[in-house]
Amino acid sequence: MASMMAETVEYLAKGLVDKPDEVRVEEHEDDGRIVVRLDVAEEDWGKVIGKNGRIATALRSMLKVAAVREDVRASLEIGD
Repeated sequence: MASMMAETVEYLAKGLVDKPDEVRVEEHEDDGRIVVRLDVAEEDWGKVIGKNGRIATALRSMLKVAAVREDVRASLEIGD
């Protein structure tokens, strides 16, 4: 079952991309931190990163808000 953090990232990413069916969100624990990995279609990478990384920064901020609510540390990885 996906956490609220993964569900939040997936929901936001699907709203940004042209191919929402290709959005994949996985999460795993690494050294006491939850790592949420976001994969999208190659042509949608720019949409989830944004100019100067602004969209990626916003996604990471939203992830941190969800992590605080779950009382855990979390980070977001996008693509490869």
